[in-house]
Amino acid sequence: MERISEATYLTVDKSPHYRKILRFFYVQHEHLLEFLVPEMILESLRMDELFFEYDLERLHTDLSQLVKWGNLTAQQETGRVRTIEEFKKRRFRYQITPFTVEFERMLIQFEEKGDYFSGSLEKTQFQRFRHVLEQIQKLENLSNEDCSQLWDDLIMYFKAIKQNTSDYFGYLRSEQTVEQMQSEAFLIYKDRFTQYLSDFIITLQRTSASIQFLFEEISEDYLIKYLQRVEAHQSKKMIGESVEDGSAELLMTFMNVKRWFIGKDGEISQYDLIQQQTNEAIRRMTRIVQRFGERHQSRRSRQADYMYVANWFLSKDTLAEAHQLSAVLFGIRETRHLHADSIATDQLYADLWNEPPAVHERVPLVRDYRERTRANTAIDYTQEKERVRAEHLARQIHQQEVIHRHLDQDTIHLSELDEVEPFVRKIFLTWIAKAMMQENRTIKTAYGDVIRVEIDENKQIDLTSTDGTLRMPDMRIHFVERKERI
Repeated sequence: MERISEATYLTVDKSPHYRKILRFFYVQHEHLLEFLVPEMILESLRMDELFFEYDLERLHTDLSQLVKWGNLTAQQETGRVRTIEEFKKRRFRYQITPFTVEFERMLIQFEEKGDYFSGSLEKTQFQRFRHVLEQIQKLENLSNEDCSQLWDDLIMYFKAIKQNTSDYFGYLRSEQTVEQMQSEAFLIYKDRFTQYLSDFIITLQRTSASIQFLFEEISEDYLIKYLQRVEAHQSKKMIGESVEDGSAELLMTFMNVKRWFIGKDGEISQYDLIQQQTNEAIRRMTRIVQRFGERHQSRRSRQADYMYVANWFLSKDTLAEAHQLSAVLFGIRETRHLHADSIATDQLYADLWNEPPAVHERVPLVRDYRERTRANTAIDYTQEKERVRAEHLARQIHQQEVIHRHLDQDTIHLSELDEVEPFVRKIFLTWIAKAMMQENRTIKTAYGDVIRVEIDENKQIDLTSTDGTLRMPDMRIHFVERKERI
């Protein structure tokens, strides 16, 4: 990669002079004044004490150097020339280059941000992003200009979402924010902060399924046709420039945006990662508030509590009743904590009481104790591994057969179901929970089907499983669209 000469003015010894000159050019550029003459520049610079002794000759020298670096372009001014001598003096007017404009914009952003992250969690940006995706799917009603405008809006909202969320989570993890959360003054803002995060995560959950569904609904042929219309309009803006492989570049950009929301090849998407980090921020804040509560509780006088408990004991007629009250209030006098060396299973939904007991071998609590070692034969666990693997595969096949019997129906009516297995109940409840977050109660399942949940609030049913009975409103799960299965 080539050296960027336009950035030289930021690192040389006379950097304060050059930066002041270019900042003036940038401000005038933002005010739509493109070409500046040296006299106008000098008049503005002399308002700064750094340029009290600055003259026009030194300014010409600095402007020439900035032209060599590519920060300015010089154009000879011939409109006001009246004599040959004036023409030979070569009066110039100067214009700031696009590269330098972007440098100055970046520096202003750095100056405004300071040394700390800021950012925000704007829930409306996700809703606007979803709305743009919905409009993109109406290609027959759009002109090329509308397609280009929707594309610009899509990228603008995506960049805002990406930058604001990353900066805000950086702000939450910064040392300054952590220190502020540790102070008691944070308790004043905890309710508003919790509401802010809660509103954001609710909106995120409501829009996540619909955004991912909209991305899946856009076919590759439709997307290429849309991007070609975007490129056709954008090519009109370029004067004397040809855009090669414009559609391919736009397609790559769209796929990167889609990957940010959905992920690829089993990797977790940044969209899901935002939900995890928001939940973790709420949990961390809850722990901090709990510690503050415990600290205040430890400082509070417990005299009234002790007097109440003492009168409670005093009201008992027998010692046996007092022992019973003591057991309820204080529990076992000598509590022992037990620790297991290993976890019997890695299944997420396994119940502890259904697992075999763990064996713990105690060793003497002596500093110099060392376990005796001796050579043992290597035990072959091949048969045991094959047995566990066969059991796991059999369990997976059984679960697929059971759930596919339900997927083959047009409607699943929960009140008409017989006893279901626990994993089936958990799948149904997962579908219902996701559907409850959508206004139309419609979602796309992990099996590729689109379902709609209908709830009868006036009727209560008992959903019976092998591990118990769940009391809940009656519901119907309708299959709106089905994915083809082999």
